[in-house]
Amino acid sequence: MKILIVEDEQKLARILKKGLEENDFTVDLSFDGEEGLHMAETYSYDAVLLDLMLPGMDGLAILKSLRAKKINVPVLIVTARGEVEDRIKGLDIGADDYIPKPFDLDELMARLRAAIRRSKGKPSPVITVGDLAIDTNARTVTRAGKAVALSAREFTLLEYLALNTGRVVSRTELVEHVYDSEYEWDSNVIDVYINYLRNKIDKGFAKPLIHTKRGAGYVLKGEP
Repeated sequence: MKILIVEDEQKLARILKKGLEENDFTVDLSFDGEEGLHMAETYSYDAVLLDLMLPGMDGLAILKSLRAKKINVPVLIVTARGEVEDRIKGLDIGADDYIPKPFDLDELMARLRAAIRRSKGKPSPVITVGDLAIDTNARTVTRAGKAVALSAREFTLLEYLALNTGRVVSRTELVEHVYDSEYEWDSNVIDVYINYLRNKIDKGFAKPLIHTKRGAGYVLKGEP
C-alpha cells in the first residue's frame, strides 16, 4: 500500500517512513503543506498521514481542499494538537481517524490498515477469494488451507488486487500503488510479478483466481 506522509518534523517523518517501509508500505514524504496538497492531488495513494501544523498550508485546510475536490483517500491526522475540539473539527471535515502524538507505531499501522480496508469495503483483516485467504495483518496467504510463501513485493501486489476483488486493475494503477512516485518503471514489471503470483497461487489448481483482461489489466476473482 502506498502512503503519503505530510509532516514538517523531518526527523520524525523519516523515522515513520522507515518504520512503515520495514512493514512493506511504500511511502512518499512531504515537509510542506502546499507541496503535500499538490502530491495528494497528483498521485494515487491508499492513505495520507497528515500533520496539522505545517508551513505553507495547515493540515485542516489541506483536508478541506481534498474533500471539496471529491478526493476520498483515507486521511489520518497525526498531530500534537490532541484536544477534543481539534479532534472533532478534523473528523467533521472528513478525517478518517485522529492519532495524537506521541503514538505507538504498531497502533498507527493497525489504524492505517483498518482505514484502508474500510475505504475498499473490506472491514475484515482476512480477505477471501474462493479458497484463497489473504491475512492483511499477519501478511500470510493460504490457498485451500495450504500456506503460500510470497515475497514482500508479491504480497503487496496480491493485497492490492484482493482489496479490489472483482474489479479490473490496470498495470499503471498497480505500479502507482506498489511503487513510490519516483520509481521509473517499464511496462513489463507488473507482468513479471503477476506471472510469479500465478505460479504460486494458481498453478496446480483447476480454477485460476488471477485473470487477465486483455488491454485493460488484471482482476482477482473466484469466478471465470
